[in-house]
Amino acid sequence: MIQNIITRLANNSFSLKGWTVIFIAAVLGFAIKESDPNYIPLVLFPIFAFWGLDGYYLRQEQLFRALYDKVRELDEQDINFEMDTSSIEKEIGSWRSVCFSRTILGFYGPILITLLILIFITIPRILK
Repeated sequence: MIQNIITRLANNSFSLKGWTVIFIAAVLGFAIKESDPNYIPLVLFPIFAFWGLDGYYLRQEQLFRALYDKVRELDEQDINFEMDTSSIEKEIGSWRSVCFSRTILGFYGPILITLLILIFITIPRILK
């Protein structure tokens, strides 16, 4: 049961990354098609929302991996089938530290930097 939860959380994280790329491509494509750079800053809020949600899913996945490691060392009669991760939360970093881990920062960081560069390049066109 715990492995299924881990798999679902990993799939959710993967799907969020896919939705992020699709959303950015759609908004930037629309901005280019309309020749209107005013749409580019609209991407920032969803990027941060996806980033935070992805960090949440990754943290939950880490919690359940730690729970799985704890449960697999127990004797079969000692397993109680609870899915409570509160006893493990101190072993896993906070949500904020997970959001800035290499795996998440390595994906969302370059996207954010690229978007900020695009915004700063297009600001003179927006202000005209």
